[in-house]
Amino acid sequence: MQSDMTKGDPLSIIIRFTIPLFIGNVFQQLYNMCDTIIVGRFVGQNALAAVGSTGTVMFLILGFCSGLTCGFTVLTSQRFGAGDTKGVKKSVVNSIILSIVLTVIMTVGSLAVMKPLLRLMNTPEEIFADAYSYISVICMGIAASVAYNLLSAFLRAVGNSKMPLVILVFSAVLNVILDLVLIIVFRMGTMGAALATDLSQGISSVLCLGYILKKVPDLTPERELWKYYPDATSKQLRVGIPMALQFGITASGTMIMQAAINLYGATAVAGFTAASKVQGLITQGNFSIGQTMATYVGQNYGAGEYERIKKGVRCASASISIYGVLAGILVVVALRPLIALFFAAGTDLNAMMPYARMYIICCALFYIPLGNIFVFRNAMQGCGYGLLPMLGGVAELVCRLVLAVASMISMNFLLASLCDPIAWLGACIFTGLSYRYVIRKVGELLRPEKAGAV
Repeated sequence: MQSDMTKGDPLSIIIRFTIPLFIGNVFQQLYNMCDTIIVGRFVGQNALAAVGSTGTVMFLILGFCSGLTCGFTVLTSQRFGAGDTKGVKKSVVNSIILSIVLTVIMTVGSLAVMKPLLRLMNTPEEIFADAYSYISVICMGIAASVAYNLLSAFLRAVGNSKMPLVILVFSAVLNVILDLVLIIVFRMGTMGAALATDLSQGISSVLCLGYILKKVPDLTPERELWKYYPDATSKQLRVGIPMALQFGITASGTMIMQAAINLYGATAVAGFTAASKVQGLITQGNFSIGQTMATYVGQNYGAGEYERIKKGVRCASASISIYGVLAGILVVVALRPLIALFFAAGTDLNAMMPYARMYIICCALFYIPLGNIFVFRNAMQGCGYGLLPMLGGVAELVCRLVLAVASMISMNFLLASLCDPIAWLGACIFTGLSYRYVIRKVGELLRPEKAGAV
């Protein structure tokens, strides 16, 4: 079902749109966690560390692709908000063409550099083979990931957050089944976990495509519209490239942090991996509110609704701050029992808990700035601004780099644990100030007589 987000109470619209996204993102994290849990329980602690050590590389590659595809569909949401059906379809065609080019480049490039990249990240020798096996298969499935992210972003652009949820839940269940079959029955180890992820993403994309072709005519271009549009390309790349680079820059910072974590050995890597998986699950509200704001602001920007953009951002910021407090309490209280899920009976959790606990406590104190990064960043992107959100990623990178290098020099795990939270704080300050600048510019463009206070 399509949804016009340019009318009605902004807070209720944002919450209603966010809830399905949140459930879907939680399910996605759950099936990512299932990879890790099944690997940890049925393959071993080193295999778990191997999967965890590639997490930042995986985020770099798939995040870059996701950033581009989401950037491409900002134009779709703007055209939908403006009531330009033909413009929506042209943006769909051009997004598909650009995504095909992206898929080829990223697949070939990532496979070519993967082995030296893992060496550069100080990947421990005892987990190197499993790590390389896992991430190589993930790279071979980039096409499936790009297809699913693009098609689900199309649906969100026209206000449909429910169908991507339904498809994702089905895919999550399938992923768990495939994990169990490939890892336990066929004993494929970390390669089996990666293959299960690729197959699940591929099936999700096929289901999304079938739904769009049958139920969403606004996203189904006629034959005569299937051609390359230079004007659309310019607009899409202007948002998509900075969004992709922002993911890439952020991921580069987390890779540097991972390189620091790797120096503390496989036990530290395993503890950090389990803790970061738990954190990734509990903080999915941040990603969900970000996806909502990109669509909400994109549609209202297209409709010229300047005041609704400002009100929506204020509502989203307040909501995600409350969520940050609750998520921080939950993750600290539930950390040990949740981490125990990742390991077989008899594993020495006491050896890993100091690393996991230190990292989680440091992060939980900064969940409010983390959530607001997504609100400000995606609001700017929904208005078609890509550079300033990307520079927020640069702020994250600098903060992580400084602390990671300090940790590697001093061999102080606390400094490595502070990489994420200090990066979030720096990025929140930058994106918050940037949003104030952007919203004034948007006000001058859309409603000159009301472009005063933010």
